[in-house]
Amino acid sequence: MMDGFIVSDLLWAVGMAVAGGVIFSGVGLISGTDETSTIAPLTLLIVLLGVPPVAIFSWFMAAAISKHMIHAIPTALMGVPGDTMAVPMLEDASVLRKLGVPHMALRKMISGGIIAAFLALPISVGFASLLAPFADIVKAWAPVVFTVAAIIIAYTSGGKWASLFSLIPFAFFVQGLNKMAIASIGHGVFISMFLGIAIGPMFADLMTILFPGSRHLLQRNQSREFWLAPELKTWNGYFPNPFKILSKHQFWYNALTAGVSALTFTFSPVGMTVMMGEFVGARIKGLYQRMTTTLAVMNGTTEATYIAETIIPLLAFGIPLSPVGLGPAAPLFNAPPVFTAQPVHNLHNYLTPVDYLVYGYIGLVVAFLIAYPFSMNYARKASAWVLKHVSQEAIVSMFAGLIVVISYFEAGTVGIAIAVTIAVFGGILNRYFGVHTGVQYMVYYASPWLMLTLLGIK
Repeated sequence: MMDGFIVSDLLWAVGMAVAGGVIFSGVGLISGTDETSTIAPLTLLIVLLGVPPVAIFSWFMAAAISKHMIHAIPTALMGVPGDTMAVPMLEDASVLRKLGVPHMALRKMISGGIIAAFLALPISVGFASLLAPFADIVKAWAPVVFTVAAIIIAYTSGGKWASLFSLIPFAFFVQGLNKMAIASIGHGVFISMFLGIAIGPMFADLMTILFPGSRHLLQRNQSREFWLAPELKTWNGYFPNPFKILSKHQFWYNALTAGVSALTFTFSPVGMTVMMGEFVGARIKGLYQRMTTTLAVMNGTTEATYIAETIIPLLAFGIPLSPVGLGPAAPLFNAPPVFTAQPVHNLHNYLTPVDYLVYGYIGLVVAFLIAYPFSMNYARKASAWVLKHVSQEAIVSMFAGLIVVISYFEAGTVGIAIAVTIAVFGGILNRYFGVHTGVQYMVYYASPWLMLTLLGIK
């Protein structure tokens, strides 16, 4: 019989998973809502509020999985990316929309995603457990590892030469701001800088609109029109069976790519999504079969890579050695004063491999029960309601307000000023030079060692 403490943890985990599943099923419907600027701030908030560690993990799993299932709705039905992870799927989804079967694209994407998530969780936990004995070596060399990883991620990104060129200037910039914070309030800041990088692309768009010379880049003369296909239900009841939505070949392709993706944690999630899609697409001849299979595989890869890039560095090392760990999952590693990455004191210290499985599956199952049937049954109605009644600007403003509150909590007006400064500078690097947020986060973690080694600045 379980004691009260364990029962309490389970209740917390289920409750937070339900909250994450419901909130991010709604957020996923709104196109362009980036994972880092939405999942990360709310995760940071619940960490700072003192939610039990196991419940924080269940929350994150439910939030990430729900968002990546629901982001298929605007991607498949409206031709706009639900978030950055959905961008590689736009082309195939557009072809199926022109063929008049966007509902089939949607069903394949969502079913592929949930099956991949169930497969990826135990594989990632198992692989992380194999890497755990090398944790002390990795931690000892963490500053060097961060620097090397920053160079690798920068070189493999879309704006590789700009990313490589900006490594040292950006490291100098963030360390300069940190020294200013220490001089002003007596201690350095992490939360404000982290949130500033997260909202950078949003601030870059804002600066673009405010400047008359560049306003035309984002200005629109008329509202966009969307044509939503009618819903065609081919199953009985409220819960469709994802194994019946995918064909046998699609299931095995999905299982194979999910298994491979669940072993990776240093590659770009978007890059993995593209690579797996191309790998499968090259092996299927028929247009419809190729497009639907590729979409199922790519959406499955988004789920598998997010799970792997969260669990593997968290369980094995306790430091964020992955693009997801540096972005949406960063508060699981570093949320001072509750969690820290250097020294390691975060979920790595609180959860065992069995905990990752149990509480990870709590988040996954809750997301499946909430987001999967909702997206399969009400995708069109939900999309129409969002288009008519929900302002994307209002959602962005809500998260911007949350970021201001959390930055003020850490360092008062100095925290807000640093968050905005980082957002403007980092956002411009992101939007106009291709230096994406993963590179910026990695440079931030490597910056103390870089400045000490190159310039002797402590």
